[in-house]
Amino acid sequence: MNGTVRRSGYLEQMHGSKGATGVIKVITGMRRCGKSTLMEQFEEDLRSEGVDSNHIFHVNFETFEGYDILSPDELRRQLRALPKDGIVYVMLDEIQDVEGWELIVSSLEEVKNYDVYITGSNSDMLSTDLSTHLSGRYIEIKMLPLSFGEYYELHPGNAEDRFVQYLRYGGLPDTDPDRGERHSLGYLEGVFSTVLVKDVLSRLRTDNVNKIRAIARFLYSNVGNITNIATIAQGTGLNPGTVERYVGGMESALLFYHAEKYDIVGKKLLSTNGKYYASDLGMRYMALKGSGTDDLSRPLENAVYLELIRRGYTVRIGSYRDKEVDFTAVMGNDVEYYQVAMTVLSEETKKREFGSLEAIRDNFPKTVLTMDRFNLGNFGGIRVVNVIDWMLGR
Repeated sequence: MNGTVRRSGYLEQMHGSKGATGVIKVITGMRRCGKSTLMEQFEEDLRSEGVDSNHIFHVNFETFEGYDILSPDELRRQLRALPKDGIVYVMLDEIQDVEGWELIVSSLEEVKNYDVYITGSNSDMLSTDLSTHLSGRYIEIKMLPLSFGEYYELHPGNAEDRFVQYLRYGGLPDTDPDRGERHSLGYLEGVFSTVLVKDVLSRLRTDNVNKIRAIARFLYSNVGNITNIATIAQGTGLNPGTVERYVGGMESALLFYHAEKYDIVGKKLLSTNGKYYASDLGMRYMALKGSGTDDLSRPLENAVYLELIRRGYTVRIGSYRDKEVDFTAVMGNDVEYYQVAMTVLSEETKKREFGSLEAIRDNFPKTVLTMDRFNLGNFGGIRVVNVIDWMLGR
């Protein structure tokens, strides 16, 4: 492990909102994706810019120091003692562990010289009373595990070898592939169990670990497959109501993302079906414990989905008449279409992957991403690009 990597994209978002008092910056992301390190990097930036230490209040409620002020009364006492002159940067890490945190955060919004940043491991943060109290006066920064570019900066070497490791062990910053599989899987198992217990089961007020693990394994096994609640219920033998509740809990804990199906011709969402993608591929590898993990095509598609999200696109599964396009990526008025394939060297595969894109008659960019290093370029308006180069921005 080579220490930490600077999360430049997220820091740019934080600096872009710096000094905007009265607007709460909410950083959400799955547990252990790097939110605490991001806050530390932002604090370092503030200090390097000359901000006095007494104008920075930073608490991580999952550290020993943070445990001492988990009491809302103690937290309020320390906040009241902060300077009343100049901007005070208030950074509260994993704030959801504090009882009544929503009211505390909403009260900070009214303090004119407080620039407030909070993090949490559950997307429900913004569907609780917080959003009601803030009346829309917040900015959400959605954080993902490491991109492959960040991963490769942290673990340099042969890009192809590192990319295969990335598809297997995922992008949680503390996962160290150089320590071997046993170490990596042990770490990932610990994170996975913590997420299930602290971020899913406790919020659903249930302790049925076996049911939720069964659903998680089904979703991990079917990454890249069109599915719905009924399919998951049938595959796991569980009641559809239970499945819907548990899947919603795992989505809220940011273990999975749901990509809706989009009718390219009719320009409308098809709400009945979609695909679920893992927020971290290491979790998938650990949960499946070798079953079906030799096939890299599913994690490859998953990694491309996450990268498009990371780059700011709204990503949906494309449907064009009887053909499927892996991803329709939308940003403002711009649309891009992507197919993902391990290889397109065979004529059969090339025909299948190109056929879906060729059928679309608009002029938006169309790209096939592949592990191939040969026969790349532009073919009739369809770009064929090596996925590693694309991930690294080459």
